Amino acid sequence: MAIASPTLLSLNSQLSSASSMHRSPSQLIEAKTTTDDVSEEDIVIVGAGIAGLATAVSLQRLGVRSLVLEQAESLRTGGTSLTLFKNGWRVLDAIGVGNDLRSQFLEIQGMVVKSEDGRELRSFRFKDEDESQEVRAVERKILLETLAIKLPSAAVRFSSGLARMERRENGKMLLELVDGTRLLAKIVIGCDGIRSPVAKWMGVLRAQPFEPLVNYVYGRGLRAGYVPVSPTKVYWFICFNSPSPGPKTIDPSVLKKQAKELVKNWPSELLNLIDLTPDETISKTPLVDRWLWPVISPPPSTGTTVLVGDAWHPMTPNLGQEDAMKSYGIERWPRVFPLTVRANLVGSLLQWENPVVCSVRNNVVIPKLVRLGPILEHTNFECEPSLKTNF
Repeated sequence: MAIASPTLLSLNSQLSSASSMHRSPSQLIEAKTTTDDVSEEDIVIVGAGIAGLATAVSLQRLGVRSLVLEQAESLRTGGTSLTLFKNGWRVLDAIGVGNDLRSQFLEIQGMVVKSEDGRELRSFRFKDEDESQEVRAVERKILLETLAIKLPSAAVRFSSGLARMERRENGKMLLELVDGTRLLAKIVIGCDGIRSPVAKWMGVLRAQPFEPLVNYVYGRGLRAGYVPVSPTKVYWFICFNSPSPGPKTIDPSVLKKQAKELVKNWPSELLNLIDLTPDETISKTPLVDRWLWPVISPPPSTGTTVLVGDAWHPMTPNLGQEDAMKSYGIERWPRVFPLTVRANLVGSLLQWENPVVCSVRNNVVIPKLVRLGPILEHTNFECEPSLKTNF
């Protein structure tokens, strides 16, 4: 893959004023304390992102209590929107939040692919390929808040960054937080993202008025897209090749200028979207994936500590006790590895810079060879509902 460090520019425009889930750090879990001032917990989840909160909600529905540690002072509601297909909605239904979210977001009917000069290369209708398909773009902020509200107010402990962890002789994990607090956990679940301290400890780390359609535009080493999220909001992105991440730019007006320069000769609807976007809603993020090779790469669990989501298998967005832990890894490998390979290959094809290859892609591959079925095959993932319990 020729991409050394691809970069994503993304936004959610016209952000809503819905109240955010800002819980005070003083609202803490009341846990049993041992004589040496170490709090004991059965299950500790590190990271209050989507994976962490979804895991906590799932455990709660099974009647299992957990403590979620989040290093930030409140829920991290920034970041890109998420396009969820039917497999994602099955999971949300299984943990009891699917219908809470459906009512807030448009169902996307299909996808349009265009060249940089505005010529339509291909269009698809999702239900023509699969009548059961369900596609909606969801705001990360609302998804997080919807998950968090399902938990007791004291289930998430904010301002609780993980400083270090170690396994005790009895098999339990000792977690030391940045503020000096110490916790002893029977099970640790790492949901702490791409730079996961839990993954690092485990040795995994070394060292992102329109029709209800997903619209893509492909150029040379550059691509863009946009999709309506709700009746009043549109999400767009620009993805481009870069030899290095370059200096960190946080000034949103500079990011907007950079975005407009990248696509200055592209379809006017994309340029208009950028112009209409409030500066403060634009962000720039490097895209990262991690190749996990079966047998060679470390497993997602060690003892009673396990990784979930980006902490274990981050992918580019191109497609959207101990025995139990080992079973989890065995079950997930056959799904995670092919998806990582597919996401990487699709990204390589879409970001190619060679003019001959781009011409073949735009005039042969996309219009005549690409079919929606194989692209969405990974969404045919069954998820059984979790058991509901009363609290």
